[in-house]
Formats: sequence, C-alpha cells, structure tokens
Amino acid sequence: MNTLLIEIGCEEIPAGYIVPALTAFQKNMKKALTRERIESGESRILGTPRRLTLIIEDVADSQKARTSVLTGPPEKVGFDENGSPTIAAKKFADKAGIGLDQIKVEDTGKGRYLTAVVEETCEFSAAIIESMLEQQILGLPFPKSMRWGSLSISFARPIISLMGLLGEKTLNFSVGTIQSGNETLGHQFMNPRTYAVKDAASYVGVLESAGVIPEIEKRKNMLLESIQSLAAENKGQILDDPELVDIVSNLVEYPYPVVGRFDEEFLQVPDEVLITAMREHQKYFALRDENGLLLPMFIAVNNTRAKDMDLVAQGHGRVLRARLSDAKFFYEVDLESSLDEFAEKLKKVTFQEKLGSVHEKTGRIAQLVDYLTDVSGYDDKEGLKAKVKRAAAICKADLVSQVVIEFTKLQGVIGRVYAQKAGEDPDVADAVEQHYRPVQSGGQLPENPTAALLAIADKLDTICGCFSVDLIPTGGADPYALRRQGIGIIQIILGENLSFSLGDLIEKGLSPFMDDPGKRKEKAGQVMTFLQNRMVNILTEQGYSKEAVSSALGASFDNLPDVVLRAGALDSLRQAEDFDPLSVTFKRVENILKKAGDLSGLSVDSALFEDPSETRLFDSVSSVQARVLDLTGNGEYEPALKEIATLRPDVDALFEDVMVFSEDPGLKNNRIALLASVSGLFKNIGDFEKL
Repeated sequence: MNTLLIEIGCEEIPAGYIVPALTAFQKNMKKALTRERIESGESRILGTPRRLTLIIEDVADSQKARTSVLTGPPEKVGFDENGSPTIAAKKFADKAGIGLDQIKVEDTGKGRYLTAVVEETCEFSAAIIESMLEQQILGLPFPKSMRWGSLSISFARPIISLMGLLGEKTLNFSVGTIQSGNETLGHQFMNPRTYAVKDAASYVGVLESAGVIPEIEKRKNMLLESIQSLAAENKGQILDDPELVDIVSNLVEYPYPVVGRFDEEFLQVPDEVLITAMREHQKYFALRDENGLLLPMFIAVNNTRAKDMDLVAQGHGRVLRARLSDAKFFYEVDLESSLDEFAEKLKKVTFQEKLGSVHEKTGRIAQLVDYLTDVSGYDDKEGLKAKVKRAAAICKADLVSQVVIEFTKLQGVIGRVYAQKAGEDPDVADAVEQHYRPVQSGGQLPENPTAALLAIADKLDTICGCFSVDLIPTGGADPYALRRQGIGIIQIILGENLSFSLGDLIEKGLSPFMDDPGKRKEKAGQVMTFLQNRMVNILTEQGYSKEAVSSALGASFDNLPDVVLRAGALDSLRQAEDFDPLSVTFKRVENILKKAGDLSGLSVDSALFEDPSETRLFDSVSSVQARVLDLTGNGEYEPALKEIATLRPDVDALFEDVMVFSEDPGLKNNRIALLASVSGLFKNIGDFEKL
C-alpha cells in the first residue's frame, strides 16, 4: 500500500473554481480506481490559487484479482455424440483463454451449457494510474476554461507543472506539453523556484518551508485568526462574512493582512454601500466598533509580505478611495429623485420580452397582494392592505438607481435605505428589501406580514408569467430560477402558517396573462403540479416519509399547512403496530372500488342488507363519520385516522361473510357503495393506496 499524490500547477485560478474542481477530482479519481479494481483508502484535497492537489492513501500496488464465469454454447453444440469437442467448443476455449480440458458443463436453469472460469490479469497500479491521469485532469469542471499557446486542450488557467507520486515512485504522464515530475513550485514571489518532493508525507512540509500553505482549512483559519487579531489591535471587529473569508483564503498562498484607512467623509454613505464597495470590488474586510458602527478602516489580505506594509496599506487606501468616491457620487445623485420617480422609470425596463416591463409587473403584484391580504387571515387593523400595496408600488424602484446599477447585489437593500430616508412606514421599507427572500432553499424568510405577502405575490407573478408563455424549467435549465421561487413561496406560506386556497391564488396570478378560462385552468394545473413537486422535496427533507407525503398530496394540495398536518398524521399511522393488517384491509377496499369502476350515483340502502356484517359496518361508519368530520375540521388528523382504523374489524368481517361482487346487481352496488363510504373517510386526509 502506498499514498498517491497528484498536483496540478497552474497560473492563478479564480478562487471560486478551486474547491468545486478539487471535489470533482477527488470523486472521479476514487471512482476510476474502483472501476479499475485498485483498492484505496481515505482521500483529501489541498489547493491554492496556483495548485490543485489530491492525496489518496493506502493505494494497492496492483489490481485486485477477479474471476468470472463465461458461458458458451449449449452442451449439444459444444460436444458431438461421442463426447468429443466440436469447433464451437474450441473457439469458446480460445475466447476464454483456457485449454479444452478446462471447459466445464453447467446446468444454468435454461439447459446445460459450456462454461469457463476466467481469471482477469492484474496490472500494476502505477501503470494504470499513469494512463488515466490526463483524461481525469482535463475532465475537471470549471465555469469557464481557456486555451493557451497552440495547444488544443483547455483548463481553467494554463498548466505549468505536474507532479505525481505513488509512494516514492514518480509517475510518468503528461498533459499537453507538460511532463510530470517530482517537483513542486514554491511561493510565486517569496520563493520562486522548484522544490523536490520525496513522497506525499513530506509534501505539506516542503511547501510550508517554501512559503505556501497548501491545506485549505489551515490557510483559512490562519487568515481568520490574523484578521481578527489585527482588527482587535485597532479597536475594531471584523464584519462577519464567512463567504468572503472562503474567497480570500483561496486568493492567496499565504495570508499577509494589513489595515488600511479611508476618509471619514465617506461614512455619510450608507454602510451597505461602503461594505459592498469594499467586499465586491476589492475583497476587503470591513470593520465595526464595539457599538456596531462602521469604522473608517478596512483589512486587505496580501499574498506577499512587503518590507514596508504601511506603504502597502496606503496603496490599498488609494484604490479604495476611488471606489468610494464613485459610490458617494452615485448615492448623492440618487437622493435627488424619489422612489416614485424611480418607479416611473421602470416603464422603460423590460422584465421579460413576452411579459412586458418591470412597471407592469409591479402593477400585477399590487393586484395579487390586494387579493392575498383578504384571504391570508392576517389582521388588517394596522393598515396591512395599504402597506402592502405601497410596498408593491416601490419594491422594484431601486433597480434604476445609480447605486444598484453599479452594485447589483444591493437591489432591495438600497431600496429599503431610500424608503427609510423618505419616511416610509418601517414595514414597507423592510418589505422592499425582504420580498426577495428566501434567496436560497432554507434561507432567511421575510420577517413581517407586509414582506411575506409581497414576496409571495412577486414570486408567483414570475412563475405564472413564465408558465403562460411556456418558459417552463426543463432538466437543469431554469434561467428564471422558477424552482427557487416556487420553493420560496411554499416556505413562506408554511413559515407564516397561511391557510388559503393555493389553486385560487394561481388562477388569480394567471388572469393578467390569459383570458381564456379553459386554457387558464389547464395552465393552472401545470403550475400546481410544479409547486407540488417542490413541496415533495421540502417535506421529505424535513423528515416526512415519501409515502406519507405522496399520500397527503394525493388527497389535496390546496392548503399547504393542512398538507403538513396530514403528512404528519399519516406518518404516525404508518408507524403504528397494527398498521400492516390495517393497510391490507383498506388497500383491499381501494382495489375493489377501482375494479368496480364508475361509482357515481351509488348510495347505500340499508333495506338491501342480507347479512349482519353489512349492518354492523354501516352503523360503525355512520358513528365514526361524524367524529371524523369534526376532528378533520379542526385539523386533528391523527385522532381522526385512529377513529377510521376502528372500522377494520367490521370491514374484515364483511369480506369474510359476504361476496361483494354478488351476482345480484342490486346487492353488488349496495355493497360497493358501503365500501365507498369507508374509503370516503380517507379522501380528505390521504390517498391510502400511496401509503
């Protein structure tokens, strides 16, 4: 057993490319080794902007031996009447690589056939790994790749070195014009030369002595500790930003942080704008004081330790000053216009070619939130309807502001800032920012009713609009992020426990796009199915069984909080000790009803009962039905299911004592109607066949 080390040296790779590429490299190499019957142990990834490294421990010296049984022609074809091998047997032996005397005859169940035990050859692991590495390396996924020189190959950035070691053996492979060896590159500026590596165990130590920290987590922790310490020395605190820490740690091979300063006059600009200018363009860390106020300073992380770090800090400050000057100018220009003036400009901003302008979209949102306020169940004592309609009118206004045009990630955020400065109601201002939430599955939800209703309306309008013009997600293609928007709608409805008809809301959302009631109903069904599929994923991720979710959705998907209650009750029923016999009984009921076909017009007539079992079941259903209706009306589905379960003995007795499909049509229809009354108790809770 030896440790495999593969290093790809490159020109600087974008920070966001490194971990995804390494993760894919790790996964693909492990799969390739398994496919080639090479046993291996634990693996880990290391990386910097100039290298992608994979280490796999306990790699076997050679392939694992494997034997297989090869089946040939039937015995009567392989041997003649005298038992001598025919030409067919000889060809089979040649194919299997064995002698005629090693052929066996086995009964395969389909007759007696010639068989041969074949032992596959075992090659050394080093040779196999060498043959696969070029394809594995060039197959790494990157958002964008490039070509260089006259080569036809592509990679994230030009490859400048390759290293491969299996134990202490140097692997021999190449990619393009680069030949592998046993040397790695030191720090590009601090130690710009090559270093020999004996084996994987010495790799990290060699690089650290050369000024490089190849372990991603170690480098990130060093970065975090150093910037926190530097911030504390300057009586500040780093603005919490784990994503920026990840990015910056993959921009350097060794972190050298430095504190820079900017003019206090820029603090007149909203914090969000300053932080974004520092973060997005320069990858600088913002600092706050102990009271949470932004300080006129920042931390920049360098890849090189200079002789005069103060001079470096001044350089960073000059670069940032230009950025902040632009931000301050854009902000001051924006303040000369009102949000209503911005909103008017949205008439010239296209939402989607077939769906009109953003201004038209805000008009549709206003109609939807007006309807939603009425059906949501929220109390309107605080003027909710007026607040939501006002929020709808200005929620997209900041899209045409100079600040958002320059810093697109501030959409909504800067709208909230401008709404606050204009004296808008706090709930309205918050809704302008929060109506984009959640920005990802499981992300933060809107925090007040105004924002929640606005977010639902905005997302539903996008989904309904896109569906109306057949811009429906297919496979991995979802350019308008409709899946994310659908998940957001469901999460907000469940988070706020809003009980209204989703079907009616969808019809309302489609109305501005489709006049024909028939086509609108058909399209509403497609939207409903689309959202239902999102609901399946959400509930199963929350721990509900697929069977319970499928059963609950099979009954209804119109009231989302109700779906969750029913899924939970059905899950509890599945876990009951007597569920298996109960399941057999009630699935038998469903199978009979399915076989019976059309049940319309059937009703139970107690005068036609011939057996006491029919009377007992009829009385039990009549007694249970009232209690079940009362319980389900209050959302108490678990006790309702327990009530329904008490019918099992009487249903079993009916099956035992009478023939449902009697030759007498009257008796048959009456018994089917009786079983339909049993099944009907489940209909509003779940589809028992899917349970």
